[in-house]
Amino acid sequence: MSEGEKLIPINIEDEMKSAYIDYSMSVIVSRALPDVRDGLKPVHRRVLFGMHELGIRSNSAYKKSARIVGEVLGKYHPHGDTSVYDAMVRMAQEWSLRYLLVDGQGNFGSVDGDSPAAMRYTEARMRKISEDMLADIEKETVDFQLNFDDSLEEPKVLPTKVPTLLINGASGIAVGMATNMPPHNISEVIDGTLAYIDNNDIEIDELMQHIKAPDFPTGGIIYGYDGVREAFKTGRGRVVMRAKAGFEESNGREAIIVTEIPYQVNKADMIKKTADLVNDKRIEGIATIRDESDRNGMRIVYELKRDAVPNVVLNTLYKYTQLQSSFSVNNIALVKGRPEMLNLKDLIFHFVEHRHEVVIRRAQYELRKAEERAHILEGLIIASDNIDEVIALIRSSKDGEEARGKLIERFKLSEIQARAIVEMRLRQLTGLEQDKLRAEYDEIMKVIQGLKELLASKELRMELIKTELAEIKEKYGDERRSRIEYAGGDVSIEDLIADEQVVITISHAGYIKRTSLTEYKTQNRGGVGQKSAATRDQDFLEHLFVATNHQYLMYFTQKGKCYWMRVFEIPEGTKASKGRAIQNLINIESDDKVKAFICTQDLKDEEYINSHYVIMATKKGQVKKTPLEQYSRPRQNGINAITIKDGDELLEAKLTNGNSQVLIAVKSGKLVRFEESKTRPMGRTASGVRGITLANENDEVIGMVSVDENAVNESQILVVTENGYGKRTKIEDEGEPVYRITNRGGKGVKTLNITEKTGALVSINYVTDADDLMIINKSGLTIRMDVSDLRVMGRATQGVRLINIKGKDSIAAVTKVLREEEPGIIDEEGEINGTEFDSTDTVENND
Repeated sequence: MSEGEKLIPINIEDEMKSAYIDYSMSVIVSRALPDVRDGLKPVHRRVLFGMHELGIRSNSAYKKSARIVGEVLGKYHPHGDTSVYDAMVRMAQEWSLRYLLVDGQGNFGSVDGDSPAAMRYTEARMRKISEDMLADIEKETVDFQLNFDDSLEEPKVLPTKVPTLLINGASGIAVGMATNMPPHNISEVIDGTLAYIDNNDIEIDELMQHIKAPDFPTGGIIYGYDGVREAFKTGRGRVVMRAKAGFEESNGREAIIVTEIPYQVNKADMIKKTADLVNDKRIEGIATIRDESDRNGMRIVYELKRDAVPNVVLNTLYKYTQLQSSFSVNNIALVKGRPEMLNLKDLIFHFVEHRHEVVIRRAQYELRKAEERAHILEGLIIASDNIDEVIALIRSSKDGEEARGKLIERFKLSEIQARAIVEMRLRQLTGLEQDKLRAEYDEIMKVIQGLKELLASKELRMELIKTELAEIKEKYGDERRSRIEYAGGDVSIEDLIADEQVVITISHAGYIKRTSLTEYKTQNRGGVGQKSAATRDQDFLEHLFVATNHQYLMYFTQKGKCYWMRVFEIPEGTKASKGRAIQNLINIESDDKVKAFICTQDLKDEEYINSHYVIMATKKGQVKKTPLEQYSRPRQNGINAITIKDGDELLEAKLTNGNSQVLIAVKSGKLVRFEESKTRPMGRTASGVRGITLANENDEVIGMVSVDENAVNESQILVVTENGYGKRTKIEDEGEPVYRITNRGGKGVKTLNITEKTGALVSINYVTDADDLMIINKSGLTIRMDVSDLRVMGRATQGVRLINIKGKDSIAAVTKVLREEEPGIIDEEGEINGTEFDSTDTVENND
């Protein structure tokens, strides 16, 4: 250790702590976070100020980027040249900034992530909006500070007329904090700022009527509004962005065309990752992907396979690719040198405060300059009024100093006035020039008066700020690019499944599948049907019904349990396939089996579940009514729907609105009709009350129908026997009941004349002329026919043959399908002509 030096022991922990705090404060304050007033980080401010000092205006020639970077680097920003050039490049990229601050010439990169050309090849100049950010900087409107070597001064902040932080946003990672602020539309921001100036107590909700949402340079769709609202109110939130997509025919196939993508998404990367997902079979339905973007705009083409549903593929793309991404808003900016989290109103408040200070300082500067000029003009006017004496006085002086002294003494002038008179040119002695002096003096006195009034009145200053903001809006205002979809939200599984109609079949052995309804064709009465499904030995199809993919299916088993499933969760199969065992899909007991089902809408809709009921019937004639709300929270292992007594089993369950009439039919051909209100609502565990009295021990209930009381006059009952006989009968004929209303629990009246030829009753449905009928045999044959082909008959007749039964075959199930217009034909291409189906209330199922 050399002489005179001494060692000071320092605790390394304390030294590390203080050094790291110093470093982090440096990063926070002078690198990563924008100032709330002008919305710029130091590097961007220095780039713009450097261009201002070089005189590179929007109307001057372009200058080499290297020249600008050198100026900024050498004078103000002692960091790497890359950091300066990258910052300048970003200010010139139309996909990075909503309102460009630099006008670039040459290769400034691309939305595909291509690098810009080196700074020696590109050129740049300011844009007009940047000039408005630097306007009045020479009028002492902002404080200056010394640069890194104390040789020059640079502005601490720009006196911007433009609310830059809101219109262009910012992003940066500091130490221990980060900022991520979205861009907005300048017209909306200025409207919101004007509304704030008019009413400082304005609520954020009112500001949001002007500033509706962020507005991204790449356009796209803001999907859902909750995140936007949260961000505006708290400064933090998640804004979901979607690409703007449409559908087109391309090469004879459907194609998805994307014209705008979410902000900050690399287009080339997105396409590559999507192609990988398609190759890995994670995304189905896409044949090829092409990027057809050119100088006229973006165009990405996703060509679809022939069997793909465009909406489903698009929703899958939204779910698995960057066609949907999110912008996490984190509004942290420097307020008086300290980082703060700011909401929408805070951002506007700080901008208006800054603008107010700039206007005051500008007015003070202009007033000072005007008074200085007025003072000189007063001296010149005195001189011109006494010109001969002034000339003689100056001529008699040996030098300028003496002349000034004599003038001050003779005319009581100031030093400044005397100097101005001595330096006055001879041409100012002309009469015209003297008139000009007086006119200028009068004009400048008005300016001084105006500036004093401005400085004395806050209202006038605010009016001036509003006028200047309106001018900025007039110059740079434009339409929104990002569309807002208020109803949006997270992509749910339903969005990925087309809500089309399907036929669901359940076999006797418990195999289930869903098949597109278009696979079934209409046939005439008396045909032998088509092969419908492959079944195992001794198995046969027992249940068949129509639903849509998005509906909820509630399964009721013979032991009285209820299970819950979405239709799209049922495995898809062709018409001839066997399906999957229901035990593999729901946790049903091995000795239990599904006997009834209900198709419902959304079980989370309180109004819906509280206004609907489930009516159940058992084989032994018990009925029970329970509010649907009791079944709206099913569990994985099922819930108890009804308590079943020994020797009985649940047979049927129907959804009603509380105003229905119930018809229960038995094997022996009898039927009872009673009002639903005769059965009071009970809990899930109740076993119900008697619905019909059976004729004998062998008799049993074969089905139950519920008919809305308003539809009784148009409705008819269709009954079918096991040997293929059926008929339809009116419930009421011209107001007279064919089946009279009785109390529940009676023996009922005859509904079909049962003989050995007809066999026992197997099915009951309520139908109208607008229905089609689907019949399925135990052997697996199906036939579809028009109900209107069957004439209406009396109550006690035996009906007509509906289907030719071969050998020992018999009917397993009958269901109906609503036809809204003429009888629909499903043609060879699988298109439905003139047929529409309502899948909530048209499906009946019987054992």
